[in-house]
Amino acid sequence: MGKKPETPFPSKDRPLQDYFEQGELVGVLTTQPLDRVLDYRAPEGGCHLGAFVEVPLGPRKVLGVVWGAGRGDWDFAKVRSVIRVLDVAPMRGELRDFIMRAADYTLTPLTAMLRLATRAPGLGDPPSMRKVYRMGHGRPDRMTDARTRVLEVLRDYGGLSFTLKELADQAGVTPSVVKGLVAQGTVQEEDTPRDTPFMRLDAAHPGKALTEDQQAGAAALRAGVASGRYGTTLLRGVTGSGKTEVYLEAVAECLAQGRQALVLLPEIALTAEFITRVEARFGARPAEWHSGVTMTERRRIWKMVGQGGAQMVVGARSALFLPFMDLGLIVVDEEHDSSYKQEDGVLYNARDMSVLRASLCDARVVLASATPSLESWANAEAGKYERLDLTSRFGESVLPQMKSVDMRRENVPAGRWISGSLQNAVAQRIAKGEQSLLFINRRGYAPVTICRACGHQIGCDHCDAMMVEHRFLKRLVCHQCGETKPMPEACPSCEVEGKLAPVGPGVERLTEEASALFPDANVVTLSSDMYASARALKEEIARIADGDVDLIIGTQLVAKGHNFPRLTLVGVIDADLGLQGSDLRAAERTFQLMRQVAGRAGRAEKPGLALLQTYQPEHPVIRAILAGDEVGFWTAESDERRHAGVPPFGRMAGIILSSPDPQEVFDLGNDMARRNGPLRAVGAQVFGPAPAPIARIRGRHRVRLLVKADKGTALQPALRRWIAQFRIPNQSRLAVDIDPQSFF
Repeated sequence: MGKKPETPFPSKDRPLQDYFEQGELVGVLTTQPLDRVLDYRAPEGGCHLGAFVEVPLGPRKVLGVVWGAGRGDWDFAKVRSVIRVLDVAPMRGELRDFIMRAADYTLTPLTAMLRLATRAPGLGDPPSMRKVYRMGHGRPDRMTDARTRVLEVLRDYGGLSFTLKELADQAGVTPSVVKGLVAQGTVQEEDTPRDTPFMRLDAAHPGKALTEDQQAGAAALRAGVASGRYGTTLLRGVTGSGKTEVYLEAVAECLAQGRQALVLLPEIALTAEFITRVEARFGARPAEWHSGVTMTERRRIWKMVGQGGAQMVVGARSALFLPFMDLGLIVVDEEHDSSYKQEDGVLYNARDMSVLRASLCDARVVLASATPSLESWANAEAGKYERLDLTSRFGESVLPQMKSVDMRRENVPAGRWISGSLQNAVAQRIAKGEQSLLFINRRGYAPVTICRACGHQIGCDHCDAMMVEHRFLKRLVCHQCGETKPMPEACPSCEVEGKLAPVGPGVERLTEEASALFPDANVVTLSSDMYASARALKEEIARIADGDVDLIIGTQLVAKGHNFPRLTLVGVIDADLGLQGSDLRAAERTFQLMRQVAGRAGRAEKPGLALLQTYQPEHPVIRAILAGDEVGFWTAESDERRHAGVPPFGRMAGIILSSPDPQEVFDLGNDMARRNGPLRAVGAQVFGPAPAPIARIRGRHRVRLLVKADKGTALQPALRRWIAQFRIPNQSRLAVDIDPQSFF
């Protein structure tokens, strides 16, 4: 086996080979945390560049990819052979190039990046038949709750097939329940190949009639895709303007060209409604890639994408690393959304990586949003991206009226958060049979639980974070590490009973207050942690869209992409919440969130109203939201960021050090701050070390340093030279966050 190469394969002194004969040295990048390419001998029959292979590593057999020619700097007699070549399409050159460049940009080990591109089970399994289960035509002799759940799962997943275990697990029943339905013909059992192509999408299938505004945008996007050249377009449209229908026309052009399309969505909860729209547009369902997809389906998607058996994938950010055969279009819907930034493991921003991947395979990128990120806005202003604007809502709907509720003038009783003005507005909507939404960006019942006897605040045992009461679950939850424990009767500190009190509102507490104020209303709560499955959340969203609900109490989940025709009033409980703290993106995120959630109102023929409860109605961000002056806001925000030299007009990198030993991690941080010559050489500044805002997570103490540099600085090479000076203690970890989105 070889040693770590100084440069990625192929090396300068060895020409690129597409095929290696049996016995030739090949360099294999494995998915193991070794961060180097290993030498092996090509197996019997040889292997292609990019082939997925199984290789020996110590006593184990591991997955790898043929990355190029071997280095030959190891005793040839000791070099072991590749065990076998897997029966899957080889990794194409553009994906290998993408993995290397993404690793180089994010300072991530190549092996860790490769793991993102091989996240499918059973890739080495031989082709075989399996039994799958789908909806049959027979009627059961009797219905039970368990049988009902099985049939609901089959209906909800629109004809997808399941293995016996997957169907039983999804429905929460035993396999015998499924077998009983098979015996009666209600569920159909079939033998089928493990991995089959997806139904073909019809690019010529008629879509919805478009407005003149939409037609112009669709024509421009179609022309870009038809060119076969790389380019990025910012598709900016007010909420309800029909951005989805416009970029689906770009998908249609991509399919017509015989290429593949990828649509990234920020939330799994948005997938079901979007899939329905895709099916209506193209006559068949696309492939889905997200955490709610079964392992069997993940393997099928991974293989079919590589073979061209899946024309379109709708997925979460990790879908960007699938092995597409001919990727022609990437759409990043709600491109401003912070969930596109992965904050653990490999730290990357899927929006930025989409642009990188498209540039390597001559694909187009569409960044769609009603409230673009400042980075995308600045790139469009600088001419790096094209920009298309949709300025009016689709059909007869108009943008909602925006008003503030000055909480300094409202006489709201202690322990209450809904103002009299907002209460009256909700009551009027209920009387007219219309829906209202009350929005608060806090999960749980209350963010803090305090003892009124001793003042103790209940925190997590493993993190420096308060535990959040979730009254519906009767538990305290740490939103940093996920630790939970029952709500105690007595204070953990002074042991006095009956003195624990919630402080501040969460979505559950707001639901309790709203239910008391409107006892005859049908009130539901939409929060991601309140539903046991994506299916349950989908059912609730469908019920709201059908008009079976009077009042919705929701967190950030409701701000993304939902269309509730009867919703005419949005009330924001604490519009000032996001303006607190020192996050450089606080104003941007508040502006985006308020505009997005307000845009849920008045999406049909009835006009909408958005009321923002605020103690700072004169704040520039609140004033910009109310005025709807998006251009003015982005211009002012750009000027401030440019003056401060911060992204997108400067460069930043976060260094996160963690260890169970606080002294060890601070000593390392101080040493790094002192020995910063490689960074000074390129004009970069180092700030810190300082405790992270949440200084302990899962028992590990966390210290941060922040590196700031000018826009054109070659920061990554300087960071590598700087970090290479230090020996990281065994129990310490160092993570680099290029272009940090948060500073927790």
